Amino acid sequence: MTDVGQIERLTQDRVVKLFHKQLDYNYLGNWIDRENNSNIEVAILRKYLNDKGYSQALIGKTIYELTRAATNQSKDLYHINKEVYSLLRYGVTAKEYAGDNTRTIKLIDW
Repeated sequence: MTDVGQIERLTQDRVVKLFHKQLDYNYLGNWIDRENNSNIEVAILRKYLNDKGYSQALIGKTIYELTRAATNQSKDLYHINKEVYSLLRYGVTAKEYAGDNTRTIKLIDW
């Protein structure tokens, strides 16, 4: 690993410590070599939204929108991150079925 890589790893370790120890987030471990590693853990997100009482239709649409935003290669990284942050911060708006009212699915409890 280069010196730059070592510095980045130290920074990442400090951020993990902050989120895990001080903010009480669950730490799932370093998944760098994990097969099918992804920025969006669909199974965990699906369970979280299901526990919040959202229907499977809304959960599917929410996961689709978040994945679409995170994997949009037609935008630069800044705009991709901005869109993903917006979905995390403000939620995903979706309709369960055509003709239903639009609902906001909150991805984070603030």
